[in-house]
Amino acid sequence: MSLRLFNSLSRQVETFVPMTPGAVRMYVCGMTIYDYCHVGHARMMMSFDVVQRWLKASGYQVTYVRNIT
Repeated sequence: MSLRLFNSLSRQVETFVPMTPGAVRMYVCGMTIYDYCHVGHARMMMSFDVVQRWLKASGYQVTYVRNIT
């Protein structure tokens, strides 16, 4: 099963092809913690966690970096 993502540059759904075969590097700009916590924070944390777990389960070597400001 392939991962299909919406490419906002081309405005099309495309099949994911990593830049380096077998390896994926993810940088996620995390939540800003200067205000009250809300459900949007949990959604962002969960969605990218699910993506990186799916990639690992699919056999990719994943480097996952999350920034919290």
